[in-house]
Amino acid sequence: MRKGYKDLLAEAEAVIETVPAGEALALKADPGVVFVDLRDPREIQREGRIPGAFHCPRGMLEFWIDPASPYAKPVFQEPKRFLFYCASGWRSALAAKTAREMGLERAAHLGGGITAWKQAGGETEIPPPR
Repeated sequence: MRKGYKDLLAEAEAVIETVPAGEALALKADPGVVFVDLRDPREIQREGRIPGAFHCPRGMLEFWIDPASPYAKPVFQEPKRFLFYCASGWRSALAAKTAREMGLERAAHLGGGITAWKQAGGETEIPPPR
């Protein structure tokens, strides 16, 4: 049976934690929480990012999480809570589900993405160009 993106999103949202933007604002100062920006670098340059967020392009997620991968990133081996976000919450929902399946038990996603973050008064910054 073929699944569409709506089916995949519904499956993800049924098993992951969605953190509303208002609650996420309070987590920003928590050193035990890592905000993970999944967006393309062009989106980040255009729309800004949450200050201090770790950038992990969505296409590299599985490779950066798996400690057996030659591309593994140490940040994902830390005993932290990971709060994934994208533009509107679709990619981050799928990413949080994948991260949980890969062993990041405290993975969650920012409901509504950076769009909701901004609407809730969350701070953003434009990173310097590479």
